[in-house]
Amino acid sequence: MTVYDALGGLPFFEELVERFYRRVGTDLLLRPLYPDDLTEPKRHLALFLAQYWGGPTTYSRLLHHRRRRHGQRPLAAAASSWRPTLLEHEHHRRRSLFQLASHSVQQGRPELGGCSH
Repeated sequence: MTVYDALGGLPFFEELVERFYRRVGTDLLLRPLYPDDLTEPKRHLALFLAQYWGGPTTYSRLLHHRRRRHGQRPLAAAASSWRPTLLEHEHHRRRSLFQLASHSVQQGRPELGGCSH
């Protein structure tokens, strides 16, 4: 018996994926990475997980067919939506490092404050 069988087959993985995508739907960073209609991504993820855990090879057959027809979709369009968030995180990281370095110098620990990055 496979994990796929023990968990109840495809319905288990469909429910798992449904729960995941409910959360994606409300995540401001992740949601823009997905198409407006989540029907196909849900189906693909459920089939992938099912196959990975010992279920039918439907996902591999589907993926092979799609690659032959369309090729891979570029990530650049989706990644551009990450830029503001990544820049904000980088800004906070640099500010934190600067604050740590300044505090270290004030505390007489210039070895931590002498970073040139």
